[in-house]
Parts: sequence; structure tokens; C-alpha cells
Amino acid sequence: MPLPATLRSLENRNYRVWSSGALVSNIGTWMQRAAQDWLVLTELTHHSATAVGVVMGLQFGPQLLLLPWTGTAADHFQQRRLLMVTQTLMGLLALVLGVLTIGGWIRLWQVDVLAFLFGCAAAFDAPARQTFVGELVNEDSLANAVALNSTSFNAGRMLGPAAAGLIIAALGTGWAFLLNGLSFFAVLAALLCLDQAALFPKARTRRAKGSFTAGLRYVRARPDLMAMLLMLALIGTFGLNFAIYISTMAVRVFHADARAYGLLTSCMAVGTVAGALLAAGRSRPGFGTLLAGAALFGLGCALAALAPGYWSFAAALVPTGAAALTFATTSNSLMQLASEPVMRGRVMALRIAVAMGGTPIGAPIVGQVADRFGPRWALGVGAAAGAAAALVALAYLWRRRSGTRFGITPP
Repeated sequence: MPLPATLRSLENRNYRVWSSGALVSNIGTWMQRAAQDWLVLTELTHHSATAVGVVMGLQFGPQLLLLPWTGTAADHFQQRRLLMVTQTLMGLLALVLGVLTIGGWIRLWQVDVLAFLFGCAAAFDAPARQTFVGELVNEDSLANAVALNSTSFNAGRMLGPAAAGLIIAALGTGWAFLLNGLSFFAVLAALLCLDQAALFPKARTRRAKGSFTAGLRYVRARPDLMAMLLMLALIGTFGLNFAIYISTMAVRVFHADARAYGLLTSCMAVGTVAGALLAAGRSRPGFGTLLAGAALFGLGCALAALAPGYWSFAAALVPTGAAALTFATTSNSLMQLASEPVMRGRVMALRIAVAMGGTPIGAPIVGQVADRFGPRWALGVGAAAGAAAALVALAYLWRRRSGTRFGITPP
């Protein structure tokens, strides 16, 4: 019996193997993210949102710092082998963090260093992992496979923080890090079990000087890609700081414990999973969907900022998560489908760098706003970012329809 259109990529054996291993690892990754924020906010500092922002900046900063090499590596090297290296490194770093925490030796500076090293490995991992999907399925199934990847990622986002809250309450924060380290073996096993003869290998670029600048010139000549990157910069820098939003609202406003904090993160993930499944059902994404995602993201942040109680805040996180996922998945699919295969690694590395590389700027600023003016005002920054991104989309669509220039003549 054929699968529904929303799940059609799962008919491919290689994709099923990959996605099963990725789901286990995604759960572990979100366990670590929640536990790391909780460790910094409640155990290593006295509820310092700024410290959480600094750790986030160090973890996501390498996406921008290493941009000249990460995309070129994804386009040049065999992605399966590159992923085996990066996944192994991230697993080892998670195990080190777990051992230090369980042993009682952990200090804030050590979390900062490990977060930076983890971010360096993740900077090479992310573009390779996202473009590797194009080798698992054919071109017609790419948009569906990208959306299902987002579903898996956000299913981990739904389950991981809730599991982290239970583990922290029962065993301690360090055990969440250890379990995440072990979860990377699931991805490694999946990569080893793939049928390499059934892959859809893409043309690889030759190692040459100017590969990075060639990628920049390619993107600069595409007004659609430039508009999406500007939207990603706004939302990525000032909007996607939910580690700060949720943790500070939970601790300072609602005086919640670790389990209640984990539940809030999972509530947002419910919305992201719903958004991912809706995205998987679309045959091909459009720029209008990107506009709607940005606008609804801003509205969701505003509603969350105004929520009077714990449960109303939790409810506001659901549509906010759906909007964030709609925006992220649509930009991912649109940029991959609009790019030539030999350029995809560099384009995706630039996308990730713009989306996450602004965190070293935005997260400390949002943390300072939360510390000085309160968590609700920090959420207001996210709402403004969503609104500004929606205006960029409107400007691009208007200029495309009117035939005016957006840098150069729109396609």
C-alpha cells in the first residue's frame, strides 16, 4: 500500500534508514540544548540571561566564522564521509561535557569552550547534512524530504526538552549530556547501513581558489536568494532566541522547575512538528508561504510576550513554533531548489551562516534586554524581527510583480 503524499520520501529505503538514525540523534541534541541552558541559567549563574546568550553566541558563531570553508567542504568532499567525522566529533564533545558535569568539575568557561568547539563541528556538519538529503532521494522528492527532515528535527525538539527536564529532575544535568553523546552512534550506524549503490550522487566541485567567492557572486546575482538571506538574518539574529525567551519566562516570570521548563520547550515543538508536516504535504514551496511564516512568527512572539500565565504562554508557543518551522523549511527548500547542484553546498552554508551566525550578535543583545527590562520585552524583539522580515518579503514580491529591480532584474 503506497504511503500518503506527505510521507512519500519514506518509500526510499536509504531515506528511511537515515531518518531513523537522525531522529534518535535529534532527540539527544535537543536534550543537550535544554540541559545546557538550564545548567548555565540556574547552576552556574544566578539566572543570567546574558550568560545564556554568550554561550549561544559561541555555539552558533562558527557558522559565520568558518563560512569560507564549510560550504566548499560540503560541495567538494564526499558528504557521507564528512558527516561521519563531524558526528563523531560532536558526540565526543557531548560526552566530555557530561563527564565534567557529573563529576562536579564543570565551570562556565568550560561550557563556553565546549560550546564553541561543538559549534565548529556543527558548522561543517549542517550544510553537508542538509545537502546530503539530495543524494538520498531524487529531485522530485527533494522538497518533501527536506520537510520530513524538519519534522524529524522538531520531533526531537518536542521530545528532547521534556526528556531533559525529567532526567535533570531525576538524575542531574550531566546525564542529559551523556545520553546525547551516545545518541550520535545512531547516525553513524545509519550512515554505515546506507546502500551506496542506490544514492543519487551529485557533481562535486574541484578544489580551487575562489570557490567561496564564486558562491558569493552566485548568490549576489540572485535577488530571490538575497531577499531570503535578509529575512533569515533578521529572524535568525533577533527572533530565534527561544533558549533565552523560554528559560527566562519559565524561571523569572512563572517560577517553574526543570520539568515545567522542559514542557514549555516541548509545547513549542508541537507547533514546529505540525508546521513541518504541513510543509511536507506541499508539492513545491512558494515565496508567499515564506511571507506568511515570517508574519505569523512575529505575531506569535507578540502573543507570547503578552501571555498572562504559564498555560497561556505555553499555548502561544504552539503557533509560534509552527510559524518558525514554516519559515525555516520554506527557505531551506526554496534555496536548494533554486540553486544549481554544484552550488548547493555553498548556498546552504551561506544560508546557515546567516540564519545562525547572527546569534553572537543577537543572543547577547536579547539576553541584555531580558536582564534589564524583563523577558517579555525580549520576546518583543523577536516580534519586531518577524515583522521586519515580512516587510522584506512584501518588498521583494511587489518589485518582482512590478518589474522593478531588486539589486538586479528579478527572475
